[in-house]
Amino acid sequence: MSYKAKFRVWRGDAGEGELRDYTVEVNEGEVVLDVIHRLQATQAPDLAVRWNCKAGKCGSCSAEINGMPRLMCMTRMSTFAPDETVTVTPIRTFPVIRDLVTDVSFNYEKARQIPAFDPGDVKPGEFRMQQEDVERSQEFRKCIECFLCNNVCHVIRDHEENKPNFSGPRFLMRIAELEMHPADTADRRKIAQDDHGLGFCNITKCCTEVCPEHIKITDNALIPLKERVVGRRYDPLVWLGSKLGIVKKGEDTPSA
Repeated sequence: MSYKAKFRVWRGDAGEGELRDYTVEVNEGEVVLDVIHRLQATQAPDLAVRWNCKAGKCGSCSAEINGMPRLMCMTRMSTFAPDETVTVTPIRTFPVIRDLVTDVSFNYEKARQIPAFDPGDVKPGEFRMQQEDVERSQEFRKCIECFLCNNVCHVIRDHEENKPNFSGPRFLMRIAELEMHPADTADRRKIAQDDHGLGFCNITKCCTEVCPEHIKITDNALIPLKERVVGRRYDPLVWLGSKLGIVKKGEDTPSA
């Protein structure tokens, strides 16, 4: 069963653009990316769109569909009424290159600023982890780097001037993953606050709401990381313990 759907797609480049209306055939079981490809093939061969796997695992086809940041390959046309106009625009937080393709190099610059995993003197095969620790970091590794969480974070979405000082939820989550890893010997709490702007986050949970992998970014990464930073910076017992050398990485109270 097929029908004609009304699409409104943003066309333009870094200079200027506009929403253009199209009528495109839709077949049963298709997703928005299928229709965008058909639009390219039949009416707009110069339409720019970024995609790769079409399986919800590469994160390339991020866009805003009827105002909601989503993956085009995971948004089924059956979620819209047949007579509903589907509006597809580029993700808003990053500069437009052309049409639906944006420049997300900001994210890769921030990724390079995070110090790598540091196991210290532990050699391969010497370290053992509890299953609880494995599961905690495994959730964060599900990230496909679609950057939808960074796209909706109002700290940079509404305030371009914050970008130099704020890495966004995706990379604060990466710092949290390393900080919580029992084999990582680096203390990342200071860089989380001072270099990557953890204090800017006011835990609105919008990043969690748009995550296609359903990672609990706010509850399981950002809030625990905030608690660790606060414990290190403001708890007088932790401060004294750190001065005396009896507080280890990840501890919030001096050891006995």
